[in-house]
Amino acid sequence: MELNLLKTFITAAECNNFRKTAERLYISQPSVTVHIKQLEKELGVLLFERDGRKIKLTEAGRYYLKHARRIISVYEEGITELQTFNQGYTTKLRIAISPLIADNVLPFVLKQYIESHPQVEISVEIIESVDIEKAVLAEKVDIGLSCLPCFSQELDHTLLFTDKVILVAPHDGRDFESAFPLDEEELLASNYLLTHNHPAYWDDLCSTIKLFYPKTRMMKVSQTHITKRFIAEGLGVSYLPSSTVRRELLEGWLLEVETTAFPLPEAKTFAITKYAHKKQKEFLSFLSRFSV
Repeated sequence: MELNLLKTFITAAECNNFRKTAERLYISQPSVTVHIKQLEKELGVLLFERDGRKIKLTEAGRYYLKHARRIISVYEEGITELQTFNQGYTTKLRIAISPLIADNVLPFVLKQYIESHPQVEISVEIIESVDIEKAVLAEKVDIGLSCLPCFSQELDHTLLFTDKVILVAPHDGRDFESAFPLDEEELLASNYLLTHNHPAYWDDLCSTIKLFYPKTRMMKVSQTHITKRFIAEGLGVSYLPSSTVRRELLEGWLLEVETTAFPLPEAKTFAITKYAHKKQKEFLSFLSRFSV
């Protein structure tokens, strides 16, 4: 059986029209008709009911469609794996990463891993932490790197890193040695507090801040890199994991503010897995050598 016949059949089943099928496949409409007739002859059944220009699958056609898709899928998967093999890869590793981790920890670590494991083909999906557990559970990825632990009993989570959270403010332009230290209460009274840029600690932290500084005005900003930009532009202050602002602090764009009124939370990074296979173990072992 020619694969072109199956591809034409699958496309026709999706389009319900031979003309649209021909356009999508860049072949003539008579060729579509010939392909379908050849496949029907080979299978010994009618695959479509025809009503003028309209077509729809017969019961046999609906039954066979899933098999046709499976055959094409296996063929295309084989081609992809062969190309991967020819490029020198022997293992695939699919990783889901939260935007915060992708913008912070991962680039350096991933570069080191790729250099030391050239046989591993890496694919990365940027997914919000709240959705990473579902991606691992559905086996869309092999490992999830999340700011949240998992709750499914089918999955395991491992604490990789713990990062202190600090209060960050825009640089006030004053000389570091001669300037008075910035005051947490004054900053919160005169600036918006940019919240919910981390999925784990903000609900509890907001409640605590309201107890100590009830007049604090808050603005939700869901992404850390946007929060940092807002702070640098003087739009507010925020409590952020120290590793996410390391460069900005060194370059003088932002300032760390000392806090003593209440204990600050910790930001955590978890690895979420469904299977403890060799490739997962090797990657997590490599990752554990680094700290934020």
